[in-house]
Amino acid sequence: MKKFLESSVLNKASKMFIKSLLCAFIIYTALTMTEFDAQSREISNEVLRLHIIANSDSARDQQIKLLVRDKVQSMCKDLYPESCTKEQARSILENKLPELVQAACEMVREQNCDLPVHGEIVNMYFTNRVYDDITLPAGNYDALRLTIGNGEGHNWWCVMFPPICIAASGGDISDVLTDEQTELVKSDKIEYKFKLYEIYEDLTNKL
Repeated sequence: MKKFLESSVLNKASKMFIKSLLCAFIIYTALTMTEFDAQSREISNEVLRLHIIANSDSARDQQIKLLVRDKVQSMCKDLYPESCTKEQARSILENKLPELVQAACEMVREQNCDLPVHGEIVNMYFTNRVYDDITLPAGNYDALRLTIGNGEGHNWWCVMFPPICIAASGGDISDVLTDEQTELVKSDKIEYKFKLYEIYEDLTNKL
């Protein structure tokens, strides 16, 4: 009986110790994530994405998606004036949207396909995405989204503003982000911090 009681006390003490460690970890992570979350939201507010969704994952539909991508990119070269802001870029794209959708539909028809193309400017959630040497944090971003047909295939995306994937001479994320934000998206820290944040969220829910 004595051994049983001692074992029970030790188990309770062990559980309390583990729980205390978890609570300390959660508090530490919350404090660490505060600045990171703020920076992530600021980054998403300065970036505009291009998002093209294929009709399906068949080889033909994926090829059509890439042809639509190439058409959109060619039409949007040198689209923004010098010192363009994110708000101006969005307005320019909204005005050009009907023309882009029409061109995308024509490209689809040239492939002897009658799939419709739906275009819209949306605010949508993206997970962590890597583009060359840039890792953009998960979050809600404004995006020009073109959906081909049923939109059930793999998507293609890039950064449309700053014009990293559409400008004739290319663009740079540092054109719209601060030095600190640029360092963040071009480092490995972002992957580590988001994994840490996921652990934090999971532990918070369990407790």
